[in-house]
Amino acid sequence: MCGIVGYIGKKEAFPILLSGLKKMEYRGYDSYGACILNSQNELFLCKKTGKISEAQEIYTLNPEGKMGIAHTRWATTGGISVENAHPHSDCHKDIFLVHNGIIENYQELKEKLIIEGHRFTSETDTEVLCHLIEKFFVDNLEEAVVKALKLVRGTYGLAVVSRMDPLKIVAVRNSSPLLIGVGDQEYILASDPAGIIETTNKVIYLADKEIAILTPMELAIFDSELNKKDKTVEKMEWNVKEAQRGEYSHFMMKEIMEQPESISNSLRGRLVLDSGLAKLGGLETVQEKLKNINRINIVACGTAFHAGLVGEYMLEEYAGIPTEVDFASEFRYRNQVFNKNAAFLFISQSGETADTLAALREVKRKEGLALGIVNVVASSLARETEAGVYNHAGPEIGVASTKAFTSQLTVLALLTLFLARQRNLSLVMGQKVAREIANLPELTKRVLKTSSYIKHLAQKYKKHDNFLFIGRKYNYPIALEGALKLKEISYLNAQGYSAGEMKHGPLALINENFPTIAICLSDSVYEKNISNIEEIKARKGRVLALATEGNQEIKKIVDDVIFIPKTMEFLTPILSVIPLQLFAYYTALLRGCDIDKPRNLAKSVTTE
Repeated sequence: MCGIVGYIGKKEAFPILLSGLKKMEYRGYDSYGACILNSQNELFLCKKTGKISEAQEIYTLNPEGKMGIAHTRWATTGGISVENAHPHSDCHKDIFLVHNGIIENYQELKEKLIIEGHRFTSETDTEVLCHLIEKFFVDNLEEAVVKALKLVRGTYGLAVVSRMDPLKIVAVRNSSPLLIGVGDQEYILASDPAGIIETTNKVIYLADKEIAILTPMELAIFDSELNKKDKTVEKMEWNVKEAQRGEYSHFMMKEIMEQPESISNSLRGRLVLDSGLAKLGGLETVQEKLKNINRINIVACGTAFHAGLVGEYMLEEYAGIPTEVDFASEFRYRNQVFNKNAAFLFISQSGETADTLAALREVKRKEGLALGIVNVVASSLARETEAGVYNHAGPEIGVASTKAFTSQLTVLALLTLFLARQRNLSLVMGQKVAREIANLPELTKRVLKTSSYIKHLAQKYKKHDNFLFIGRKYNYPIALEGALKLKEISYLNAQGYSAGEMKHGPLALINENFPTIAICLSDSVYEKNISNIEEIKARKGRVLALATEGNQEIKKIVDDVIFIPKTMEFLTPILSVIPLQLFAYYTALLRGCDIDKPRNLAKSVTTE
């Protein structure tokens, strides 16, 4: 599932819905559709496969109607077809809805509905919802929606309209994001801030099981039993300029180049250089609890998981706190041993990652201390954790995470300093660490100046279909992340490995057509890394190395070198990942890949 947009107000709905869908294209999709209802209760329905930008005729349509819903779909249940595209409807084409999420018990519900006489026209789980609402509908749409959802197991962000209860959109969420933009006698709902920002920056964030009823003149929020609730209208931090590519051909390159600024924003107001302290206002309410923790569990998915692996090294080396990192998708399926002095740190760019939220809720159920590192203000993760730290990296549109990752590492460095100074880290060492962290934006600018050289290297290596990335200690997770970036946007087979594990299997893969990208900085494991590189060279493998500025000796061993500035070892991942991001970008560009919308992937993974 992917993007939802809905509009009701004083303007023609279709152009607003189409614009909202376009703004959310970065999330990835394979089909799309829209449903418009006009003042005469006449229906316009459009559903297509492919991309909006590939169907020029869509821009010639001009359906009248000041209310409608629209959707972009990634195929989950059911293949890619017009029939499976949203919106879906009931038997009589009176009720239409769009849905993000998964209905886990749809098959058993569908079988019962078919016996009752309902006729299905798609393979999707979503269509079950239409027929359930039809089953319970009397004369009020929201009451039918509430009754239908009581039979459903799963996740959903829903927007529903009905010709039998006109001039109304009913929206509800459960573990799938929805927010509502509040304008001047108009409302726009979306699953993503990008779908709203052109219309308004005043928003209401729906919480799980909350129901919104939108009419041209009023917005009302209810709980799952239709008891009215008061909600605060908030100002969204996004702006239109941040969600545009500007001078860049791709959002990914824009966001790579924004990293000096995004790191600066993550640091702003959070370092006290004279005292060697990190000031993290989002943790003030739990500051005393944090003094007593004896363990940290970091829980995340994908790129955020790799950030957590770096954080594990940081927290253990400087703060002296035993730390473990879990895939959120596996966390609930372990028999976790909880103790009252453990803290659980959840990392997510969007704050809506379904597996991460499920793990968070399991921790809260067991009354664990739940902390968050999240980029999107007022996201589900931000609202549901007890305390945490915002990245302040700005919107990240590209599916392959770049600036969010380095901002996560930056926040983890700040958190490490914060906890270490609570414990045994000296004033002098704290001051040194704080100064090095403060210098990161300038060092990042220096790394980005190597982009033209990295493009040259991508041209040199682009013919290869298989790559190995290796590193040790702090840069082992960066080897994993570098491989992930190349996989995501170049569709190449890339494996990240701990350099020390080469002799335990991966050396069998090495030949002249299987290049290795080795992170070999002048740090505590430099000599070990050199030994691993020599093993590869002895087997005629080509090596592209990342090395520390000033190390000329490495040129005698490897085929090509990218140099990065020197910094403290625990901060090197923030610099070493940037050349790997650039290498992946240029490789994908030279191979003709769709960089911002890689196949089969979505930006926010809101299903488990």
